[in-house]
Amino acid sequence: MKAPKAAGILPIIVISQFLCTSLWFAGNAVLPDIVKNFPLEHNLLANLTSMVQFGFITGTLLFAFFAISDLFSPSKVFFACGIAAALFNVAICLEITDVRLLLLFRFLTGFMLAGIYPVGMKIASDYFKDGLGKSLGFLVGALVLGTAFPHLLKTFTADFPWKYVIYATSTLSVIGACSILFFVADGPFRKPGQKFDFRSCLSGFKNPGFRSAAFGYFGHMWELYTFWAFLPAMLLHYNGTHPAAELNTPLFSFLVIGSGGLSCMVGGLLSQKFDAKRIAMIALAISGSCCLLSPIFLFADSVYTLLFFLFIWGLSGTADSPLFSSLIAKNAPESLRGTSLTLVNCIGFAITIISIQVINLLAKETNSHYLYMVLAIGPVLGLLALLKNNHEY
Repeated sequence: MKAPKAAGILPIIVISQFLCTSLWFAGNAVLPDIVKNFPLEHNLLANLTSMVQFGFITGTLLFAFFAISDLFSPSKVFFACGIAAALFNVAICLEITDVRLLLLFRFLTGFMLAGIYPVGMKIASDYFKDGLGKSLGFLVGALVLGTAFPHLLKTFTADFPWKYVIYATSTLSVIGACSILFFVADGPFRKPGQKFDFRSCLSGFKNPGFRSAAFGYFGHMWELYTFWAFLPAMLLHYNGTHPAAELNTPLFSFLVIGSGGLSCMVGGLLSQKFDAKRIAMIALAISGSCCLLSPIFLFADSVYTLLFFLFIWGLSGTADSPLFSSLIAKNAPESLRGTSLTLVNCIGFAITIISIQVINLLAKETNSHYLYMVLAIGPVLGLLALLKNNHEY
């Protein structure tokens, strides 16, 4: 079968990324059902999310160490990881009595996602040397929609066993993996890979543009995944304190998280006409402000005020994602672009584990009104790093 031309490649990569990354929060979407099997596990939300992130980090470290996406065909790597991730995802439908086995399967799913998300960005950067911000805008938008999608599936399958959500996301991942294998060859700008050189990878941080974008991204990551992970808890808490609201938690979790997919695409398009760094800083400042203002809006009496606030947070929290990825890719060493993207992703997701666990710990000790203000630390430090560096991108 003849592969499509470059113009038709991006939609295939975007759709495949969406299908495969639907595995990311599949466990979170059915968490209330899983908790019933482990009633004594009070930290299951934080631990389940953290294990996926930890698996992703471990995977990215190994992928970076062996320069997998630079030495081997990125399309074949994407395919193999998409299939493996689907299998580990569906494994949580087994009759599991030991929570450690459940966490292991989520860890392995996260591990294989290391061959999907950063490798998908690598494939895009190999096809679209110009207009990379726009391409990554659609690609990261697909990741966001994929992350939100299990919540929508849960909404539509509420009257069915929770395992249907897991079966569906695994099936979607297989379809996405096969689409990349059959329709997306290695890109024309792909350079022959090199053996892993830790000093070469870290040398990217000597470049002011790379370093500034990377630290901005790290600040963004401190906030984003913790907001996503605890969003259903925010909605459930609001329902508990405002019974008349009757918010559909899975549906609004999908809508708020999924709205970030739109802002990723818009951010990518705007980067074609305006300064990408400036747009990223504006988005980071807005989402950081949402963290600081959360005590006011998360407990507002008006449900419309709450939802308006959450959508602003959801939109601004992801608008800078493709911009940071684009800036990092442009300033990374060309022959190690894939490995550099993977390494920065690895550090960013390591930060999300710390953030999730910090919020989980503080939730037991701190007044919940002020809990999410802690997330502002990331955007503030990220903005300081971007402001400190006036390097022209």
